[in-house]
Amino acid sequence: MSDSQIARPGLLIALVPVMVLIGCLFFSSYLFGDGSSSGPNQIGLILSAMVAIAFGLKMGYTWKELEAAMVHGISLSMGAIFILLVVGSLIGAWILCGTVPTMIYYGLQLMNPNYFYVASCAICSVVAISTGSSWTTAGTVGIALVGISKVMGLDPGIAAGAIISGAYFGDKLPPLSDTTNLAPAMAGTDLFTHIRHMLWTTIPSMTLTLIIFTFIGMGAAEGGNAENIDQILQAIDQNFNVGWYLLIPPVLVIFMVVKKVPAFPALLIGSLVGCVFAGIFQQETLSRFVGNPELDSFRTTIKGCWTALFGGFSGDMGNESLTKLMERGGMANMLNTIWLIICAMMFGASMEKTKMLEVIAGHILGLAKNTGSLICATLCTSIGMNIVASDQYIAIVLPGRMFRAEFLNRRLHPKNLSRCLEDAGTLTSPLVPWNTCGAYMSSTLGVPVATYFMFCFFNMLNPIISAIYGFTGFSIEKISDEQAAEYLEA
Repeated sequence: MSDSQIARPGLLIALVPVMVLIGCLFFSSYLFGDGSSSGPNQIGLILSAMVAIAFGLKMGYTWKELEAAMVHGISLSMGAIFILLVVGSLIGAWILCGTVPTMIYYGLQLMNPNYFYVASCAICSVVAISTGSSWTTAGTVGIALVGISKVMGLDPGIAAGAIISGAYFGDKLPPLSDTTNLAPAMAGTDLFTHIRHMLWTTIPSMTLTLIIFTFIGMGAAEGGNAENIDQILQAIDQNFNVGWYLLIPPVLVIFMVVKKVPAFPALLIGSLVGCVFAGIFQQETLSRFVGNPELDSFRTTIKGCWTALFGGFSGDMGNESLTKLMERGGMANMLNTIWLIICAMMFGASMEKTKMLEVIAGHILGLAKNTGSLICATLCTSIGMNIVASDQYIAIVLPGRMFRAEFLNRRLHPKNLSRCLEDAGTLTSPLVPWNTCGAYMSSTLGVPVATYFMFCFFNMLNPIISAIYGFTGFSIEKISDEQAAEYLEA
């Protein structure tokens, strides 16, 4: 039986797996607290997927069809999984070679707690605009900035919020970004029209975000652990060789991404360059890390770098704060996040295959009676897709496909739709713990989503401003009947 011959489920049936997921995640958080993402959430996602599958079997789908859909869904996330693995290696290699300690060392001397948060947001904005990648930004300068915040005694949750706000501001605007290209393609408009139209919501959101981080930082000096900074600097000096040349690996990665080298090979090359730098500049650190004086320098270098790539860095730095800060990285430490992504994609794929996502989105569209409510429906659907389907690309593609005709029927320019898809689909993805973006940011920065999401002011303000524009009509461009017909035919 083909998909077209199988009846679509009703709204109540479509909501059951979602309610099961909400219940499972609530009890997971209640019973396991901060450890909920280390297994309990994964079980909740699998159980919720099984509920959707049970309804799918009852509707007429075969197990093979549903299994194939889940396998396909997981395959869509393989690019993210590859990058997660190589980022784990990159973190381990860059700590071992002294790159991360050097960035922290210089950052502690240059950054002032009073302007740390706003400066972090601005720095990440510039890097992300240059690279078009929020993930690369978080995986390079973001790692160091979180480390600096911890040493200064600042709140790592606020620091992560500033980093993510800046990274997604930069990810949202440049033509280098994949989501910036995907949204106009789904809506039916051109890239630069889309980028210009996004400025109406993006610039006010970032301006407010920078103002908020400026005010938050005003009292940061009082809470900063200034007396610990000198001890950290001394400990870094004792355990690593520090120098400007150790900043070459991140500069190289950023250069490669700007030159449109794909993220995976760029990050892998960055990891391997870090290993070379470790062998050249950090022989004493390698010897302590390997802990086997019988090995010669060559074998010590190979074993140490290999271990950092798969298992991360560890060792007693002579300072408890620095030791905790440096015990990170390695592919093995990313496996729990990958497990979360696989389970989330199973749930999202089962919901999509059984048409439950379409049913829920269709009912949301039915509530849209005017332009403002249509904009809100689009925003809410994209946010919902990030929560249920666990992937920002689905949160852009599915609402884009579903609402494109409705925007044209109401004589609204397609760029209004493409802006909504980015304002909600792109920006809310790192706020969901089991979304590929949320899982990546949490693992890379070492800060749980529950800790940082309330400080991602840019990511939360942008959809709100977009909704306000929808109801007021500000910057909402309409088209003629003839133009709408042309777009429908295209």
